[in-house]
Amino acid sequence: QHKIAVKINMVVMKDLNDGEINDFIEWTRHHPVQIRFIEFMPFSGNKWTNNKMFSLAEILGSIEKKYTILPVEAEPHDTAKRFIIPGHEGSFAVISTMTAPFCSTCNRMRLTADGKLKNCLFSDGETDLLSALRNNEDVVPLIKASIWSKKKELGGQLGAHFEDIDASAIKNRSMITIGG
Repeated sequence: QHKIAVKINMVVMKDLNDGEINDFIEWTRHHPVQIRFIEFMPFSGNKWTNNKMFSLAEILGSIEKKYTILPVEAEPHDTAKRFIIPGHEGSFAVISTMTAPFCSTCNRMRLTADGKLKNCLFSDGETDLLSALRNNEDVVPLIKASIWSKKKELGGQLGAHFEDIDASAIKNRSMITIGG
């Protein structure tokens, strides 16, 4: 019998689904799944405003009202803060991009369905790997250049204070076209 690790993502939005957090946590009691709560992030077309954002502290506070939570030691380059609840088969994690960015340790890259490489979800820059592959070009230099051009924080478009973000000024794809 093979075990498959299952992760279920939930983008938490204030006054929309934040009341469902503990329903998802309860699911981990008898199921070996990892629920990943994700702070709402500004992307093209998602009508982001900071008052819809439910923070890491709010997510943990909601869970701690009902459960005792224990942090799990982070792995190098983790993008999520992981936790267990004693007696539960599953676990949960929080991806706190807006209130506790992990940019300095992030080693993630995304390849879009149309062959563009993004070195950050928030970057407006993309590297066209598909065209290079179709032209029988070496993509390794393109990938390396993309890695080295990675901005220090949040794709170089956003600051550390999510309260000040003007979503209409963000130049990026929608999350669905990035691949998430």
